[in-house]
Formats: sequence, structure tokens, C-alpha cells
Amino acid sequence: MASSLTKDSARPGTPGSEKTFFGHPRGLATLFMTEMWERFSYYGMRALLPLYLVAPGGLHLNPATATAIYSVYVSMVYLLAMPGGWFGDRVLGPRKTVAMAGGIIMLGHLTLALPSSGTFYAGLGLVAIGSGLLKANISTMVGHLYDGPADPRRDGGFTVFYMGINLGAFAAPLIIGTIGENVNWHLGFALAALGMALGVAQFLIGSRHLAERSSVVPTPLSAQEKSSTLRKAAIWAGIAVVFYAIVGFSGNYTLNWVLVPLTLLGVIIPTLVLVRIKRDKDLDRAEQSKMSAYIWFFVAAAVFWMIYDQGGSTLSIFADGSAENSVLGWDFPVSWYQSVNPVLIMALAPVFAWFWLALNRRGKEPSTIVKFGSGLVLVGASFFLFLAPLSIAEGGHKAAAMWLVAIYFVQTVGELLLSPVGLSVTTKMAPAKYASQMMGVWFLAVTAGDATTGLLSIAGVDLNKTNIVALEATLAVLAGVAVWMYRKKVKALMGDVR
Repeated sequence: MASSLTKDSARPGTPGSEKTFFGHPRGLATLFMTEMWERFSYYGMRALLPLYLVAPGGLHLNPATATAIYSVYVSMVYLLAMPGGWFGDRVLGPRKTVAMAGGIIMLGHLTLALPSSGTFYAGLGLVAIGSGLLKANISTMVGHLYDGPADPRRDGGFTVFYMGINLGAFAAPLIIGTIGENVNWHLGFALAALGMALGVAQFLIGSRHLAERSSVVPTPLSAQEKSSTLRKAAIWAGIAVVFYAIVGFSGNYTLNWVLVPLTLLGVIIPTLVLVRIKRDKDLDRAEQSKMSAYIWFFVAAAVFWMIYDQGGSTLSIFADGSAENSVLGWDFPVSWYQSVNPVLIMALAPVFAWFWLALNRRGKEPSTIVKFGSGLVLVGASFFLFLAPLSIAEGGHKAAAMWLVAIYFVQTVGELLLSPVGLSVTTKMAPAKYASQMMGVWFLAVTAGDATTGLLSIAGVDLNKTNIVALEATLAVLAGVAVWMYRKKVKALMGDVR
């Protein structure tokens, strides 16, 4: 990375002005590398997770339970992003929170590396907590590097930063997946810990290049608030300990005593958050109208992520037992499929950005609603495509790897239509009172989608059955068509947002 650092005399006095990273403040290199290694550890472990859960040499669970655990884990990562942001804003500040989060994630991966089912679940919990703390705060620090929203380098800085996400996500399954599947599962989890350790070291060494604002606690808790928060946390923790102690000592404990409450929280909390914001009397008529429109986008996004995130669970478990994981006679680990999406994102995102600009210049760029609806239709189409390899497998044959690659390709195109638009519309439609919280609300759509998948799996629904896949595909396509059919109504509710 040193070769990309150059002198910058054009912008004296800006954060990191003495050197630049691809024309951006030097601190961006620190955050880029930290995020890259964190995503390396996260996606590497995630690629191994469903395979380890069903493997005879792993926990040897049935596919429905494995999918439930995977879905609950992913939903909790995104659910915890909201309290993670709160913790950075009110307790430690973004910089200290990210450093602490990295340590928790590293400890979680090390715990996963221990050959015990009890420590495995504890490790998952630690990684989820650490990821939630880091996710909300590291993006905030990227924003701190620039001279406010008007800085012309700001959007480009976030683009460079997100490239770090995809680089880490691309490399992780190829390295961690290969070691975990072919050598030793727990060594794979240990490699994820090493990746996070490198990220923490990079962050601590390069933190001097970050903006001073990143060390500030924006709205610190008062002494009274601290006391109240600690008291409430202790009460809820005590209730949980007593409850699970009773269940455990009575001999009735099963994994569902944890999975069911967490999946229900993943559905209930996003609903309560939206209801609370919608019913807030401080919102004026225009903000109320925008929130009504936003609920359409939120529900549609939850349906999208419910199907999309099964690329790491349902599709992965299918590939493990029913796909011919080879190209031209060369076999590859199942976890490598998880590298398809990030490499496609890196290849297609610039193409989409150019395409939208070209259409915009001609006055033909599709509206936000049309893009959103198209993303839903495409993720539904990906599961209609999934019916082909399912049918091949039901006939007693192994499905070709290119069927799965095609599914991931269609889902990636859908993601590029829906995800960036969703992030943009969230910031544009956020009520002034909730401006800093709405990005966390957007992440809750992922939580709701994955929690729904978890509930279906806990109920014993086999998500690798043709009728269930067809039902999910139909639901997504119908949701996309509904968004398109009601586009005029939603557009009217959006007011001045386009």
C-alpha cells in the first residue's frame, strides 16, 4: 500500500493532508485495511459455518438446524449494529469501540477454533457482538476523514472503502475455506482469528492518521443515564441467567431454547422500531408520509435478504451434497462458491454506475421504485433458476457447478439494483430526528429477512425442497410486481425524494 501514498499539497489543513491514499486522506488506508481483514475473518468463518454444522467431522447437525443457526447468527450481526452505533456514540467513541470490537471478534474466532460444541456457540456469540460494534462505527470514521458532506472526495472515499469489504470477502473462502474443508475445520477458524489480529494491529498502528473526531464521544451518557443503563442491563441479564438455569437444571434444555427467542427478536425488534418511528408525534406531515413509503421499501428488502442470504446456507448445503463441485475435471472446495458474489460485485459495480449515469444524461434512468422492484424480481428469478439443479439432484444426479454460479450471478445483479438504492433512499427519507439512526434501521431489514429464514428452519421446513424454493421465488417476484404496481402511490408518499 505504501506505493499508493503521495504528497498532497493541494489541500493543506485537511485531515491526512500530508499524504494521500489514492487521492484520499491517509487514514482511509488504515480503515480500508482494518475493514478488509475484518471482512476476511467474517466471510471466511461464514463460508465454513454451514458446512461445519452438517459435516460428520463437525457438529453433524441436520440441514434445517444448520440453516437456523446460520440465519440466526447473520441476523444477530445486523441487529447488533444498532446498539453498536449507540455504544460508539454514547460510551467509548468510534475509535475505541472499533479497537475493542476487533479484540472481541478475534477472541470469538479463537473460541470457535476450540474443538468443543459449547465453546463453538460462545464463539459465534462473541463474533456477532464484535461485528455489531464494529460495523456501525468504522463507517462513521470514514466520514470523519472528510470536510463534511460537501467534500467532493467523500463518495469516492466510501467507494474505495467498500472495495476493502469485497477484497476481504473474495479472498476469505479461497484461503480459510480451503484450509477448513481440506485440512482441519478448527484450523480454518483459527486463520479467521489471525486475519482479525492483523486487522487490529493495522488499526492500532495507523490510528494516528484518523481524524481527531473519531476519538470523541459525541453524546456521552450522564452519570444518571449510566446508572440507569447498567441497572437495566443487569436486571435483564439476571432474568436470562435465572431462566436458562431453571431450564438447564430441569433437563429440558435444547438448542431451540436459544434459537427461538433470538429469531423472534429478529422479527419483533425491527417491527417495533418502525412502529415507534412512524407513531412519533414529533414528525411532521411530510416526514410521516416518507416513513409510510419507507415501510414499503423495508418490507420488500426483508423479502430480498431472506432469499439472498440463503446463498450462504441453503445453496451451500445443497452444493455440499448434491453438486458436482468441479470445473474441467478440477475439484474445488464448496466454500469457494462464496467468493463468486464479491468478485462479481467488484466487476459489475463500476459497470452499473456508468450505466445509470449514461441513462441519467438521456433522462431515462429508472426510478428508485423500479430499481427496487427489479431487484426483488431478480432474486426471485434466482430461486426459479435453483429449481433446475434441485430437479437434477432429485433425479439422482449431481448438478453442475455452473448452475450455482448462474444463481449467484442473478442474485448479485439483483443486489446491485436493490442494495445501493436502499442505502441511498434510507438517508434521503430519514426524518430529521432519526437521521443518525436510520442506517441502523436499514440493517434491520437484513435482520428481519434472516430471522424469518431461521423461524422456517426451526419449524422443520426443508428449504432445499422444490415446493419451498418455488414458493419463496414466487413470493419475491410478487413482491417486486407489487412494488411496481403501486409505484405511483409510493412515489406520492415519498414527497420530494426521487
